[in-house]
Amino acid sequence: MKKKVIALLIASIGAVPALVAYPMMQDSAKQDMKDAGHDTKQATKKAGKGIAKGTKKGAKATVKGTKKGVHKAADATQDGADKVKEKTQ
Repeated sequence: MKKKVIALLIASIGAVPALVAYPMMQDSAKQDMKDAGHDTKQATKKAGKGIAKGTKKGAKATVKGTKKGVHKAADATQDGADKVKEKTQ
């Protein structure tokens, strides 16, 4: 009987630090989740800004390339028209 009481006493004494540490572990886990959420938010913002920058750069390149192509086609059309005009004269 004494051994059971001693064992129960030892077990209860061992449980006290765990009961005290449990709320602190919860706060730590809660803060870790907040930190992870904040880090994810920042990474998403950074990625979004990079995508926006790349999109603007690509749009400008597309406009420039399109203008170049239109001018080249117009010049070719004009050259063709000039050749036809010379042949008909």
